[in-house]
Amino acid sequence: MNAALVGVSGYGGMVLFQLLNNHPGVDQVNLYGHAQTENQNLGDVVSLFELGHFNQQQIFPYNEIQIMQDNDVVFFATSAGVTAQLAQPFIDADFPVIDLSGDYRLNTQALYEQWYHKQPAQQSALDTAHYGLVEFESAHNAKYVANPGCYATATLLALAPLVKNDLIDVDSIIVDAKSGTSGAGKKPSELLHFSQTNENLQVYKVNQHQHIPEVVQELQTWNPAVKAIQFNTTLLPITRGLMSTVYAKVKAGVTQAEVSEAFEQAYQDQTFVNWTDRRFPTIKEVVGTNDCKIGAIYNPDTHTVMVVSVIDNLIKGAGGQAIQNFNQMFNFDEAAGLPVNVWVP
Repeated sequence: MNAALVGVSGYGGMVLFQLLNNHPGVDQVNLYGHAQTENQNLGDVVSLFELGHFNQQQIFPYNEIQIMQDNDVVFFATSAGVTAQLAQPFIDADFPVIDLSGDYRLNTQALYEQWYHKQPAQQSALDTAHYGLVEFESAHNAKYVANPGCYATATLLALAPLVKNDLIDVDSIIVDAKSGTSGAGKKPSELLHFSQTNENLQVYKVNQHQHIPEVVQELQTWNPAVKAIQFNTTLLPITRGLMSTVYAKVKAGVTQAEVSEAFEQAYQDQTFVNWTDRRFPTIKEVVGTNDCKIGAIYNPDTHTVMVVSVIDNLIKGAGGQAIQNFNQMFNFDEAAGLPVNVWVP
């Protein structure tokens, strides 16, 4: 089958392009640029591909009719605000879409405007979108998949066993999440300047990060009593990788054994979520893979459970989860096209 990719120049798009080219069920990946008017060579747009096999691959101007004629599915790896303006023809045609932007993750226009400060998609389109947190929301019958954000993925996987099993006070959730610079995007900024990032930690978007509402929205599907969470993000002086550390007060009588059992049962049959029990995983254990590793320890003195969840933000937090959704949509093996070997430094 043929797959269309709109937006290959960003970090997420580059990784997704590589994954699609290694997928056994994909015969051809066709590239499209939403802001160009003529064909361009991939190597001229993305320096990473300037030398090598993909240098001369063409990026075609965006045309939704041509995309639907020449492909079986379209992936959008575009910035926020783009697919909200482009995706409606695909929705009207019931054409399969996997969207890595945040434009269809939130279920109301008002919520999107509040957190993204951009023009939202039509409410009827938001109503049809499927939130693609693969381990809990199967995309098997979906046509439009909103791929979760990287912070949201790691955080929700850390919280799911606790919230679903009613083990914690949902008003006590605190998330301290940290990501490498690739998670902040490719656009240059003072935050990402080498002299500012190197040998430094920077807290950013306190109480304003756009992944907050999607985390809360999904938690509410598991427990409507969830109202809000305290969520902080920190930029790490590394390129790839994300760690979400979650704290919450457990309910009376809850033990470490119950916490461990909840995680073990939730993920024992999941290929890409690995429960490390009371050993906290590190970022280096997952970089280069589609894995999420999770460990948790309960402190009986403070009645607090601490959960550490790590992922590669560009794979499990973006392109890899998009491939997982693709595999579910088209009935491929769940691990098809996904990397399993960590990068050895």
